[in-house]
Amino acid sequence: MKQPALIIIKPDGISKKLVGDVLTKFARTELEIVAISIAKATRKIAQEHYKHLNGQPFFENVVSYFCGEFHKEKKLMTIIYYGEDAIKKCRKIAGATNPEEAAPDSIRGSYGRITTAGIYENVVHVSSDNKEAEREIKLWFDPDDITVHLYSTETKIINACKKKVWA
Repeated sequence: MKQPALIIIKPDGISKKLVGDVLTKFARTELEIVAISIAKATRKIAQEHYKHLNGQPFFENVVSYFCGEFHKEKKLMTIIYYGEDAIKKCRKIAGATNPEEAAPDSIRGSYGRITTAGIYENVVHVSSDNKEAEREIKLWFDPDDITVHLYSTETKIINACKKKVWA
């Protein structure tokens, strides 16, 4: 079954200059990249992205980490991979969430670490299932940012919308 998977290279991956290595590992999946962008995570979007962890004692640290507050680079790379069993394939390449439990040849096993403060710097986020992939993709991308049709859309005229344009 063809499906999308959202991959996010987190601020530690950007700060450690691992983007090329991470993309090379994901290239082994032979999936198609259908959207890619560089973004900054605001606290609001980070809290929404990780809302399933709200109430956990480590929630605020996860949000701060995702916003880049622990790294010199405060940006993320968001990527949608698309194809047969994309989520399963991408999660295998990423490895276990805990870098110490991840396979040594996985992204998290190769490049992740647990800080002395107990923060999992695990380099990438990968959607956990189809429902989460849809929620996350809609959080990070607009329909026109994606080169294939993934979900139902509608066209709306939105008035009084402020937008930065080139001068």
